Amino acid sequence: MTIRSLLPGRIGFGTAPLGNMFRAIPDEEAAATVRAAWDQGIRYFDTAPLYGAGLADKPREEYVLSTKVGRVILDEVEAPASRRLGEKGALFEHGRPNRIVNDYSADATLRSVEDSLKRLRTDRLDIVWVHDIAQDFYGDDWLAMYESARTGAFRALTRLREEGVIKAWGLGVNKVEPLELTLDLDEPRPDAFLLAGRYTLLDHSRALQRLLPAAAERDVDIVVGGPYSSGILAGGNHYEYAEAPAGIVEKVSRIKALAQEHGIGIKSAALQFVLAHPAVAAAIPGATRPSRIAEDLGALTENGPYAFWALRDQKIIAHDAPVPVREAS
Repeated sequence: MTIRSLLPGRIGFGTAPLGNMFRAIPDEEAAATVRAAWDQGIRYFDTAPLYGAGLADKPREEYVLSTKVGRVILDEVEAPASRRLGEKGALFEHGRPNRIVNDYSADATLRSVEDSLKRLRTDRLDIVWVHDIAQDFYGDDWLAMYESARTGAFRALTRLREEGVIKAWGLGVNKVEPLELTLDLDEPRPDAFLLAGRYTLLDHSRALQRLLPAAAERDVDIVVGGPYSSGILAGGNHYEYAEAPAGIVEKVSRIKALAQEHGIGIKSAALQFVLAHPAVAAAIPGATRPSRIAEDLGALTENGPYAFWALRDQKIIAHDAPVPVREAS
């Protein structure tokens, strides 16, 4: 199946920032943000054991839920700042102190699914992503971790899908290489991928060349995480989960100038660019404040002129990247 028939719309809610990414998020603020998403019609929520303790208590039949496997969360505690998360080492230093074990085996996958059901206080999951089996978290060991997932998590999730326990599974990563490898497998066959940060206004060339066409050919849908490139395309200072380098800041300034000239918000440009590719089923921007939800929904529908996409002529985006509006005939 493709997950387009499963997803309730083209925009969902990514909960990674609510896992105390960058800063400690008060529980009240997190709850208010999830409530705002719900009240404004968001019905797809993506979470993970790494991000925290759960989701708002809403009627289960009214929303689509995805979570992740690959990390087992234990009751014993550790210092969050001491965790080994590869390039993202300090990303969740404000996170919950439960000890995290990286394990992509079949047994750990089944345990993680069971634990997530309890943690989320739900009786079922719709989509399960195999989380972060890529270079940014495991460096030179990433292929060994990938092989563990291929023979463990991939097969376990395939069985759960066949048994009707879950509806779909795939990989959730920040790099294109694990997804390209998976598309080349004869089996197991995923339903979709969650790709964060690699198909955005600022970074899309690699995914555009091979991954997205191959995924479309195989009916493997793409859900785009991080459409605002960790915040730099939404007025923030972060790119790739760190302070944005000077070259990125300069590129964003050029995009902003064009956006202002043509009367379109940069968030609108970023979100609509992502969704313009036919392989992309949905995007899941994250938020930590209720006001951000209305901004995202407004960005989804704001009309922008075709002339703005002279970004292609100025080599700010790839010349063959699909854009949201067509030139007037």
